Amino acid sequence: MDYNSTRDKLIIPEYGRNVQKMAAYLLTIEDREKRTNMAKALVNIMIQLHPDQRDTVDYKRKIWDHLYIIADFKLDVDGPFPAPSPEDRIERPKPIPYPQENIRFRPYGKNIAKMIEKATLFEDGPEKDALVKNIANHLKKSYLNWNRDSVNDELITDHLKELSHGKLKLSDDMRLAHTNDLLAKTPGQGSSTVPLNQNNNRRKKFNPKNDKNSNYRDMRNRKKN
Repeated sequence: MDYNSTRDKLIIPEYGRNVQKMAAYLLTIEDREKRTNMAKALVNIMIQLHPDQRDTVDYKRKIWDHLYIIADFKLDVDGPFPAPSPEDRIERPKPIPYPQENIRFRPYGKNIAKMIEKATLFEDGPEKDALVKNIANHLKKSYLNWNRDSVNDELITDHLKELSHGKLKLSDDMRLAHTNDLLAKTPGQGSSTVPLNQNNNRRKKFNPKNDKNSNYRDMRNRKKN
């Protein structure tokens, strides 16, 4: 019996073992013209096996490259594209740079830091005061998403001052939104509002008089008789 463990390893498993066998057979064909025609036929078969490749850029060249790889770079034909080299296959992809940003308070994120930076450019006045208050309320709401306990306004004021490097601060008479109000506006986070269909999902108390499938009425009639 023939097991997969005893067979040759599939170079590109997506095309299956039969394609790999046909690619190996191409190497045994001595006539170059016949070998080239057979290779083109095999490429058409590989395209039929993966029609989704047609949506990619230069999909024919990609299929030809796969054929050369399956043939262990030993296939010598007059193909429409130059054969890739083994060095191209083992070339490691370049690492994707990941943005490294120093976030002072991670629960707030980096976008709020950019908003605070823009707010420092505003001139003093009612518009800036309203913006600072909205930012402070957002800080408080974001803090509550990480810490469900109540947070005092003094802590938010200190964080706002530190994030703005002392350029933004709340006035003494300014009060932030209450914790319960902020939590109620956060869906799925301790909201005090009850869904409209919640009462409908509660199990009703069983009443045999209202049960059409019950024998309650028959039992009552028997007692009378």
